[in-house]
Amino acid sequence: MPDAGKEISPKPAGSASLRSVAAFVLGVRPEDIPAATRRRVSLLLLDTLAICAASAPIEAGRIGRETTARLFGAGGPGDAARMLFDGRTVSMAGSVYAAATQTDNLDGHDGFNPAKGHVGVAVVPALAALAEGLPRLSGPDALAALVVGYEIASRAGVALHGTVADYHTSGAWNALGVAAMAVRLRGGDDECLRQALGIAEYHGPRSQMMREIATPTMLHDGSGWGGLAGMTAAILAEAGFTGAPAVTVEADEVAGYWADLGRVWLTDQQYIKPYPTCRWGHGAVDAARLLRERYGVDPAEIAEVRINTFAAGAALFAGMPGTTSEAQYSLPFAVAAMLANGRLGLHEITGAGLTDARVAALVAKTVVRVEPRHEARFPAGRWSDVELVLADGRVLASGDVDARGGPDTQFSDDEIIAKYRAFAVPALGEARAESLLAAGLGLTEPGSRFTDLARHLYASV
Repeated sequence: MPDAGKEISPKPAGSASLRSVAAFVLGVRPEDIPAATRRRVSLLLLDTLAICAASAPIEAGRIGRETTARLFGAGGPGDAARMLFDGRTVSMAGSVYAAATQTDNLDGHDGFNPAKGHVGVAVVPALAALAEGLPRLSGPDALAALVVGYEIASRAGVALHGTVADYHTSGAWNALGVAAMAVRLRGGDDECLRQALGIAEYHGPRSQMMREIATPTMLHDGSGWGGLAGMTAAILAEAGFTGAPAVTVEADEVAGYWADLGRVWLTDQQYIKPYPTCRWGHGAVDAARLLRERYGVDPAEIAEVRINTFAAGAALFAGMPGTTSEAQYSLPFAVAAMLANGRLGLHEITGAGLTDARVAALVAKTVVRVEPRHEARFPAGRWSDVELVLADGRVLASGDVDARGGPDTQFSDDEIIAKYRAFAVPALGEARAESLLAAGLGLTEPGSRFTDLARHLYASV
């Protein structure tokens, strides 16, 4: 493992890692990818699209789409793509920006524990945008391109966080996954890929994640700008624009992160979120859920809520949120909403959910503490425990709980589909949501086309 903060530099002529990345990005075939991984990525695709659809009415998504329409128009048909769940035509880069920004602002999309961030939020919109110009793109080829995005972005994220001192948003590294997909699907060569990765890394938004954690806003995880940078990088590289070599790919110090590319499938290790809030709070939310179910706790009888967690989780927004952005990054609020309502979904983090007096009373009674044993297991796990002190003096303890939906506690296909329906049906209506579901699952079939799914993606919500 490289020392964090150590300055690194790539070899001028590339590296063995770069050559293996190029061989994988440009050469991997659908049949080279395990069938289970292809099935998994079809579910990740659907999970992301459900969150994208559900987030369309949220203010941040609306502003993102309107700004895209104003600023990121296409120069010609070959550069154009429609915005997801909107339908207006903009540039390919703009369509990725709009959908990633929209999805990023409903924090229910997939993620990757070791990178402390998210891949699908950028690479799913990239696939849709690129497929607009590829009407004959087969379902298996579309899923293979999506796997490329997940594999490249996941490793770039771990390489970045393993070699720099600061903690950057996902846009800093999911830009490389988008660039790799674009070069693959647009027929680029090794040199085009090298330049695209270099441009994407250089211009990817190395924004400091903990600033957003401290003061939650619509900036979220930087993935809109990551998607914009990645798609733009690929188009620039096609035109002959050159970029500094991507140190997260080419430096000697990061070679270990790429050594198992094509053998170990990080796509399978992405987590699925049960709640549309920051993953760092999910262990504590699940602990609260277990206590509520086990003891039938009346929220009015709770005198104190004690949350023991890791340092990053303890840094989440502490007070009663005034906005949806703050609600998604608030640990005490998420736990209180679960204790008060027995659920934590879109309704709890929007509208009247932000002014629920029962939730506010519990937030005011909450104490958060950093627990060393939970800190030692981060970021591989998101462990927490919750204690409820009742008015009669009893203390109910959950024990240690890790966030569900990750590699160690994966949801079944049926559970992922149930989550998809929970978000997609209210946004799209049952008929459209079910048609989209069938088309997404059908992409694994040899005779399928991405257009089978795309026809359900562009009518406005």
